[in-house]
Amino acid sequence: MKQALLVFLGGGLGSVLRYLISKPLNPLFHNFFLGTFLVNIIGCLLIGLFLGLSAKGNIPNYNNTLFLATGFCGGFTTFSAFAFEKHSLLKDGDLLNFSIYMISSIGIGVLAVVLGLWIAKHI
Repeated sequence: MKQALLVFLGGGLGSVLRYLISKPLNPLFHNFFLGTFLVNIIGCLLIGLFLGLSAKGNIPNYNNTLFLATGFCGGFTTFSAFAFEKHSLLKDGDLLNFSIYMISSIGIGVLAVVLGLWIAKHI
């Protein structure tokens, strides 16, 4: 039960922070959802960092990893908003921005995880 509560609390904090970042940034560009893009890339970097530190033993116990990686990063990042925003670009027939956003989100996201793992390795 304690572990579920840790995930719940971390997820709530991550969700609120995502909202505070996405709300003002998403309207800045008509065809690019900057807030969603940034929270997903930052979340990828953080999960790589947290899981890398956990693997090294620098995050002292499994409960902390649950709070940070599963809870916080899970609540902070948003695949559902990402998918909905891609749908809206397709619905508008904007294949160029759909492709750019899709490729950059996935490509930079994976690179951010790798960077997070690399940073954790060198801390």
